Amino acid sequence: MLVRFWGTRGSLPASLSEEKIREKISFALRTARMRDLRSDTEIDAFMDRELPFWAKGTYGTNTPCMEIGEGEDVLLCDAGSGLRSFGHHTMKTHGPPVSKTFHIFLSHLHWDHIQGFPFFVPAYIKGCEIVLYGCHQDMEEAFTLQQSPPFFPLRLKELAAHIRFVTLTPGESYEVRGFTVKAKEQRHPGRSYGYRFERNGRTIVYSSDSEHSYESDEEAGPFLDFIREADLLVFDAQYTFIDAITVKQDWGHSNNLLGVELAQKARVKHLCLYHMEPISSDQDLDKFLADTRKLASLLSEDVAFHVSMAYDGMVIEVT
Repeated sequence: MLVRFWGTRGSLPASLSEEKIREKISFALRTARMRDLRSDTEIDAFMDRELPFWAKGTYGTNTPCMEIGEGEDVLLCDAGSGLRSFGHHTMKTHGPPVSKTFHIFLSHLHWDHIQGFPFFVPAYIKGCEIVLYGCHQDMEEAFTLQQSPPFFPLRLKELAAHIRFVTLTPGESYEVRGFTVKAKEQRHPGRSYGYRFERNGRTIVYSSDSEHSYESDEEAGPFLDFIREADLLVFDAQYTFIDAITVKQDWGHSNNLLGVELAQKARVKHLCLYHMEPISSDQDLDKFLADTRKLASLLSEDVAFHVSMAYDGMVIEVT
């Protein structure tokens, strides 16, 4: 299975400023000053080998949207501003999807997780079907309100695609496009839900917007069972450990330290940090990832355990 991230920031989109772009270019030019880079191949190799990720790329600006699968069997998690980018990619790659069905699983209804839907091009194409799944009873009400005056000029009922809402029961298994899907309630203001996706012997867990504070392994047991032996765990790590237990306690988000601890206890193969703090720069996030990897290596001798951080456009192959 392939996993592709279209939006990875939490709370609100985080645009790049002129100052930050200039900082990237300046660092790259200064680093390259003494290099004899005569060809495009040499330039590409220099970037790959010598520039840190923050200087040659970006973790992105969009709010949550993640794609799972490949070909026709594709599911989406959340409808943040990244959903707009996914829609444009679909149009560019496959042309107008006049008869395609899109399956979107919603963690919850906070604005950063639904704000991309009014700009999702397939929603405006007759013949398309969009199925929105979630455990909140008021999903349709929230999407209707988002596209009601004075917030948006076109109402939800005026969109050309066929849009329907499917309410799920946490703990029950559902079959969607070849995937077995199970939802779990998480601690977050207004409640959020994580999803466990299984297909062909592989497991992906999407756990955004969830705060963890366990006194014992027994108390953590239900969540550990939910993520047990997942091939990939996409985990809300918006805060540092210090922030999560002090000024931002009870804000509904988790941290990198707990992500490592829980993933290792559940024997997860790959932990991917997600829903990143919008005020953090790319350089901040590079350091955050490096610190998390160092922590993971100190806590475990399992060389197979891998830690990454999601960025807009990142692709992970789950084998």
